[in-house]
Amino acid sequence: MHPVKSSESMPTGDLRHEVAALIERPKAQVLVIGGGINGIATFRDLALQGVDVVLVERSDYCSGASAASSHMIHGGVRYLENGEFRLVRESVTERNGLLRIAPHYVKPLQTTIPIYSTFSGILSAPLRFLTHKSGAPKERGALLIKVGLVLYDSFSRDGGSVPRHTFVGRKKALKALPSLNPGVKYTATYFDASVHEPERLALDVLRDGLAAGDNARSSNYVEAVGSTAEGVLLRDMTTGREFTIDADVVVNASGPWTDLTNEALGDETAYMGGTKGSHIVLDNPALLEACAGREMFFEHKDGRIVLIYPLNGKVMVGTTDLEADIREPAVCTDEEIDYFFDLVANVFPSIPVSRDQIVYSFSGVRPLPRHDDMQPGFVSRDYRIVAGKLGRADLLSLVGGKWTTFRALAEHISTDVLALLGSKRTVDTKNLEIGGGRGYPRTDEARDNWITAHSGFVGKARAAQLFDRYGTRAVEVLDAIDSGEDAPLRNSTEFSLLEVEHIVATESVVHMSDLLLRRTNLAFTGDITVELLEELVEIAAGVLGWTQERQADEIRQTVALLADSHNVHIAHAVSVSN
Repeated sequence: MHPVKSSESMPTGDLRHEVAALIERPKAQVLVIGGGINGIATFRDLALQGVDVVLVERSDYCSGASAASSHMIHGGVRYLENGEFRLVRESVTERNGLLRIAPHYVKPLQTTIPIYSTFSGILSAPLRFLTHKSGAPKERGALLIKVGLVLYDSFSRDGGSVPRHTFVGRKKALKALPSLNPGVKYTATYFDASVHEPERLALDVLRDGLAAGDNARSSNYVEAVGSTAEGVLLRDMTTGREFTIDADVVVNASGPWTDLTNEALGDETAYMGGTKGSHIVLDNPALLEACAGREMFFEHKDGRIVLIYPLNGKVMVGTTDLEADIREPAVCTDEEIDYFFDLVANVFPSIPVSRDQIVYSFSGVRPLPRHDDMQPGFVSRDYRIVAGKLGRADLLSLVGGKWTTFRALAEHISTDVLALLGSKRTVDTKNLEIGGGRGYPRTDEARDNWITAHSGFVGKARAAQLFDRYGTRAVEVLDAIDSGEDAPLRNSTEFSLLEVEHIVATESVVHMSDLLLRRTNLAFTGDITVELLEELVEIAAGVLGWTQERQADEIRQTVALLADSHNVHIAHAVSVSN
């Protein structure tokens, strides 16, 4: 169990209003621990049912495993080989659903598989299916991939919203993708979906939960550190203040940290066995052009399924699948970077890549179940809910889960929670639009009409920019901009002064990293400079009341975090001018 300090010995400081709301009413029907996408979605679902629910996250929302995704909303065609038909069916259904209910962030993604043989893998595939052991790498040939995609398409038969797959031979493949490895024999192209800014989608889900009413409360930077007779002991990470929440049901949605959270609560478990996945983001115009707007999704020579993905004007390359120690920070290593360069050379051999083109890297641990000797690539991506007790409270621990199925997973957990509370579901979230997806224009004409109607004093270009960033919730930003004197940032054309002030004031920003990594994509696209960082700190300080010392600390911490965790080196020392 983690050591717990007496609250009398801790500094109190200035409490954030989110924390104050928890302390003022220390009782709830449900406490959800973990503010990744699955915890947030569970919070939203319960809040919509009228349940008195609290969500706490020890760091920032969507900053753990949920922040290290491959930015895909997908059925998981490769999971068919593992025999995970239930998961694939649910994932395809949820992919199609998110294209409807979150169209502002979830978009169709054309995906192409380069194929170098016809019959390879036919004999080894059944062995992989039956034993979940990879053995010597055997390339999956055209016939095997064709069978998989036909089966994959079948899961979209009811309510399908993306085109079916296509196969072409070498000549047509190279005409469409001239830089592709000339040794290619075929390409298979199918559609899944992308989510360019997953963290912003998670924030929309969170805000929908909070909008349900006073029955829903949440706070980031609050950690569950123990349990007492009065309930779960929580610590405000910004002040050290400790307090308890007494809940009838506790949901542990800590992702790969589920066992550590249970340990802190006094319940020793060994449910998890996550693996590390890393990505790099390249500023390589030739590689971006070579992808022709498609994700390249393929098997590398070691049998690992990897991707090259054009995203936000850059190219993301990933991902690895390595054993990980959840107690250690996950970072992208030099060896992984070499691996990524090797896989790019395998698909686009004429396009050079180098380390100076890396503008960002990120790594995280997947919340996979304990898998002992099973090969990481064959560990189930499905989820399960384990019931237990925590004193008088019921404890539900989530094991597994992925971005694509967050809504269905939340519905599952919430249904279990409602049963424990003796309540019934009153709201179905299956077709309930999320955040800026409400009232979203579905055609180009409707989109143009929306932008024209809201261009007003900002002009059509700016209205379009905000619409693309926030969906129909751009109205809130436009109202904030209209309330004062706005101007573009001095060091970025992407954001304006009042837009940044609005984000800081309304989206639970506590540290600069929250703003740079999760409220915006400025770090992801390599747009952070010392000057921009100082400008943003100054804006945040005006909203949050930071002292000069706090501003300097935020800059130092941000520079160190970007260098240590994301291979972004913008400065060695920075100071805040008086």
